[in-house]
Amino acid sequence: MNFQYWGGPNAPILAYLGAESSIDSDLTVIGFLNDTAPRFKALQVFIEHRYYGQSIPFGSREEVMKNASTRGYFSSAQAIADYAQILLHIKKEWHAQHSPVIVIGGSYGGMLASWFRLKYPHIAIGALASSAPILYFDNITLAPPGGYYSVVTKDFKEASETCYQTIRNSWSVIDDVASQPHGLANLSRKFKTCKPLAKASELKNYLNDLYSAAAQYNQPPEYPVTVICGGIDEAANSSSGNEDDILNKIFAGVVAYEGNESCYVNPPSYLSETDIGWRWQTCSEMVIPIGSGNDTMFPPSPFDLSSFESECKRKYGVTPRPHWITSYYGGHDIRFILQRFGSNIIFSNGLRDPYSSGGVLENISKSIVAVKTKNGSHCLDILPASKTDPQWLVEQRATEVKIIKQWLANYFADLRALIKH
Repeated sequence: MNFQYWGGPNAPILAYLGAESSIDSDLTVIGFLNDTAPRFKALQVFIEHRYYGQSIPFGSREEVMKNASTRGYFSSAQAIADYAQILLHIKKEWHAQHSPVIVIGGSYGGMLASWFRLKYPHIAIGALASSAPILYFDNITLAPPGGYYSVVTKDFKEASETCYQTIRNSWSVIDDVASQPHGLANLSRKFKTCKPLAKASELKNYLNDLYSAAAQYNQPPEYPVTVICGGIDEAANSSSGNEDDILNKIFAGVVAYEGNESCYVNPPSYLSETDIGWRWQTCSEMVIPIGSGNDTMFPPSPFDLSSFESECKRKYGVTPRPHWITSYYGGHDIRFILQRFGSNIIFSNGLRDPYSSGGVLENISKSIVAVKTKNGSHCLDILPASKTDPQWLVEQRATEVKIIKQWLANYFADLRALIKH
């Protein structure tokens, strides 16, 4: 809690809803609350999601995740119930019963913020849901139809057509080289792997993750997609276009993005708390069917629910529930439902963010609005403001603040009318 700018009882509360990691890192990474609090004389509250960071019930994380009965309390519904209880406690303890609450979140946390507004309208008067792919569930139509990897592909293609073509052609080259005698050893040397490759998929998965992360966080001033494509396009080029030439270019892109490291691709790995927690959450309820089709720069790999179910049963003994999110929170026919049922939600998206394909990109009503930017990336609008921010980002944040200001004005007008009567 940060009281620095708070105007006291009845002044607004800005509450950041934690997601799939410790809340500690968000205190410096998330800047929207601190940048906006002085304007509204707001109290800032950052709440950690259960089972992440220090918010571990029932003992240690290891013990909790081994036990099916305690693991069952690890869900989005339980998390937003925590947020509700904590916010009510804060309002009571600081005599702020009439303080309006705005909840804010990014990515999964953005989904939680929008769902919180729908489930707890008596606690939060509005929500800013940044990069929240609430439509990436249960066969809701995506935009573009290919979803996540179609946007990654679009980002690279817009940055450089030749870079896009090189990446698209590289997958079959990697497979071809790997199938040759000593092929994996040659690939290991070419890409300076931290340990010898056991199979080609290790390299391909690494590159897949690298390109996806670059697109998802393709933000100013670095624009990592441009950095990778610069490395690929500027690499020594021969007229032959042979396999070695393509691999040299791909490795140059890796070095441009990662910097000069002693090794790449498969460094010693460990499971972070996010890895541990999110694997359970996706197996139990957050079934986001991300896959790639024939229209991307990646090898076709459609989402396979059957194999996903088998893996979840093997890990946890549970069957994923692909329809649960839309059953509990909604999502189908969202405009038809929410234009009358809901209010006061900002869905913000940057269209360079692959997750924007599952986001709300058009206004649903006068008060459930989409604020999008052509060049924005994942959760960019809730990061700290900087003097080097492009004008379109400055304007996006200003639009969000203007909308929240109107929510607060409406709330206080209603409150005065209520007290008067």
